[in-house]
Amino acid sequence: MTKAAFIRARVEPGLKANAESVLNQLGITPTQAITMLYSCIAREREWPLELKIPNGKTARAIKEARKRKGVILCKDAADLIKKLEK
Repeated sequence: MTKAAFIRARVEPGLKANAESVLNQLGITPTQAITMLYSCIAREREWPLELKIPNGKTARAIKEARKRKGVILCKDAADLIKKLEK
């Protein structure tokens, strides 16, 4: 679907800069953020939950998991239980 509608909003410059900094850290453009917000509101018919930047410990764990560091692969639930019991 072609995006043809425009949304205009006025916000304080500092708020805009701070919000765009967070969006940048999340890897989301302002247009994507607005589209996600509107999609969620339309779908759920309510204000959505907030996105948060993970704290340092969680960010490190995510980074390590993406590199497969400390990741234990299991073929199924039974294999998972077996490995957890060790």
